[in-house]
Amino acid sequence: MLRFNRWQTIGLALLMVLAAYVTIPNFISDENPVPGLPDTGVTLGLDLQGGSYLLLGVGTEEVIDARINNIRGDIPREMRKDPRVRFIPPQRQGDAIVVGIPEGQDFSVAVDRLRRLSRPLTGAAGRDLRVTSDEGARQISLELTPEAREFYASDAVTSSITAVRNRIDALGTTEPTIQRQGEDRLVLQVPGDGDSERLKSVIGRTGQLSFHMVDDTVTPTDIAEGRVPPRRIVLPNVDFGGQLALFESPDITGDMITDASASPNSDGGGWQVNFAFDGRGQRRFADVTRENLGRRFAIVLDEQIISAPTIQTPILGGSGRITGRFAPEEATELAILIKSGALPAPLTVLDQRTVGASLGADSVRAGTIALLIGFGLVIVYMAFTYGRFGLYADIALLANVLLISGALSLLGATLTLPGIAGIVLTIGMAVDANVLIFERIREEMNSGKASVAAVESGYKNALSAIIDANLTTLIAAFIMFTLGSGPVRGFAVTLGIGVITSVFTAFVITRVFAGGYVLKARPKTLAI
Repeated sequence: MLRFNRWQTIGLALLMVLAAYVTIPNFISDENPVPGLPDTGVTLGLDLQGGSYLLLGVGTEEVIDARINNIRGDIPREMRKDPRVRFIPPQRQGDAIVVGIPEGQDFSVAVDRLRRLSRPLTGAAGRDLRVTSDEGARQISLELTPEAREFYASDAVTSSITAVRNRIDALGTTEPTIQRQGEDRLVLQVPGDGDSERLKSVIGRTGQLSFHMVDDTVTPTDIAEGRVPPRRIVLPNVDFGGQLALFESPDITGDMITDASASPNSDGGGWQVNFAFDGRGQRRFADVTRENLGRRFAIVLDEQIISAPTIQTPILGGSGRITGRFAPEEATELAILIKSGALPAPLTVLDQRTVGASLGADSVRAGTIALLIGFGLVIVYMAFTYGRFGLYADIALLANVLLISGALSLLGATLTLPGIAGIVLTIGMAVDANVLIFERIREEMNSGKASVAAVESGYKNALSAIIDANLTTLIAAFIMFTLGSGPVRGFAVTLGIGVITSVFTAFVITRVFAGGYVLKARPKTLAI
């Protein structure tokens, strides 16, 4: 257990060199780059260096309008489930949708069927639809309740926060600050990003994905002359050019997609985007493809047709792909846009500016000095208490810091005060692991074992306790990363990386030196 072969030692040395290689760019100015160094580094957080500020308006009225149109699309599907009742196609009158029932049809059955569209609001009081009927006029009216309008508007703002954060901070290392302001506004602050225009382009695309049947009876001439039937929309086809007429109500919407990824096109050149539906989307996708063989099915993103394939066979597996003239970067960006979640409402930039650091240079300097003093005291304490083995632990501690900085540099992490706190905490935990090992070696020596056997037993018997303690910390870091946001996720990232590197350095780095020493010198006693 104490002996390392030549290749293991070389691999360990190469790992340290790699960590140093990706860390060095942090100490070189961007204005004077050094050729040959990687484009890696840690970015200072908003509290340490400032960043970009955007005030965004959320178009909640568009969300409510889209919800009303979706209800109008659900009405024919619901009514067709009962062949006994015929109906006049629903018409929108203001914020209400009116459905006519011809004479001779069972009006009460139609009312009961449409009332099934009304559902309780998730996590809120009340229902989403109010259904009123006028049997004399043979009309049924559906309208969003005031509670539903308030719920959908509030949910749009909350969902917009999540979608914007997913686009900017997918790994939890950028640490943007996103706050709600009033009923329909968001404040976005991103550290170290002076390019507000790039931020606007990242969050500006709504990312609304929908699937519509193509109305092939409408020719390009009809579109050019404006002869488009009611309840049709005309959108540009970015794949092959021109325009197509689509049925206005989408058959499937982007919120039914659970995953998306980019890959090379399996049928030839170029790239494709693969996607998977949830249970509701899978059932609807299967029904649409089964009932419309030979017809074209348009995939629409932000009011542009990105693909319009012909349905060859029913697709029952709950997954599909978007093919087109995609470059690898375009396919990857499209997959991220779909996977991160569509913005439920368009965002309007109301204000943009650059903000300064909130802590200031003095506070940063004081925090750095405190970190160095604490680090130095730990090194002195370990060397004084455990002698030669304490020096080995100090070397492992330096290696631990180097590995953490290398990992954060590879991730392009943003360092804030909570992130620094996570690093400090992992340094203490790394020392704790070495303390447990060394105390266990002492116990083995006191029991009469020889030095080599004592060191080997010390590492072996301390392993389970250290793994248990660090595993619980790693679980806590995972929960914080999953449920937290902003600086909380940044703290979780540094803590999780530190837990892994501290266990590695405690059981590998110190064991290289300690094992090499006792195997070579074979001391009768250990000064530990």
